Amino acid sequence: MAATAHEPEAETRSARIVGFLSRTPVHIALIALAVIWLVPTLGLAVTSFRPRPDISSTGWWDVVKDPSFTLDNYGAVINAAGMGHAFLNSLFITIPSTLIPLAVGSLAAFAFAWIRFPLRDTIFLTLVALMVVPIQTSLVPLLKLFRTMGVADSYAGIWLAHSAFGLPLAIFLLRNFFITLPRDLVEAARIDGASNLSVFRRIVVPLSVPAIASYGIFQFLWVWNDLLMALIFVQNPNQRPMTLKINDLLSTYGQEWNLLSSGAFLLMILPLVVFFSLQRYFVQGLLAGSVKS
Repeated sequence: MAATAHEPEAETRSARIVGFLSRTPVHIALIALAVIWLVPTLGLAVTSFRPRPDISSTGWWDVVKDPSFTLDNYGAVINAAGMGHAFLNSLFITIPSTLIPLAVGSLAAFAFAWIRFPLRDTIFLTLVALMVVPIQTSLVPLLKLFRTMGVADSYAGIWLAHSAFGLPLAIFLLRNFFITLPRDLVEAARIDGASNLSVFRRIVVPLSVPAIASYGIFQFLWVWNDLLMALIFVQNPNQRPMTLKINDLLSTYGQEWNLLSSGAFLLMILPLVVFFSLQRYFVQGLLAGSVKS
């Protein structure tokens, strides 16, 4: 009896060992990929805090032997190089360019998922097909249109451009998530007399936070890191975002690695904060609509 009792335990231990060994190559590969991606970021961060003479004479890894840091690089790049004002410009561009398509796309996705109207599926497929249209093909016509409308010299132009190109993905992603929500909840709310707007606000939005947050991350990172559309649609020099300012720093301070590294790290610090603060929603949102509940 004793030997029989120990047999399941031994089999369980063997299964665990086999499972661990089978997953080890995958873990090693993932760790290697993470290191490959993180080492340049770590080097950039360390370089941005090092004095200029140290940057010119030694590599960033030598900070282990001689740990000397300074905040003068950030003071110079924020004040003298104008990155502080450019940081605010990036916020003024990115926040509305994220919230507008998020709000409009959520409402449109709800309509495509839960409201019946003529040509609903045809219109939805047309919107999805717009995702394959290259942005570059419409930059000049949009710029001419914005000049005619009088918004080419204001933030409104870049807001409209980013919102227009972000809407197809928003509608596609959120609609696929909305149709997986329990139909009984929506139908029960409608029987109780709730309007479509009430159903959207009280039922759909609270249950769809992962998908909404996931798209918000995508749109925020895309707009924040954008260079091409900012170069085309931001006509006012006082409204230039950080991506354009980094380009100016590269041409003006080509050998000032202390300023370039601190400016680059300043550009990427906010996306890192946004991503890691919402990462628990990010993975859930990536699976939006892939499995029917």
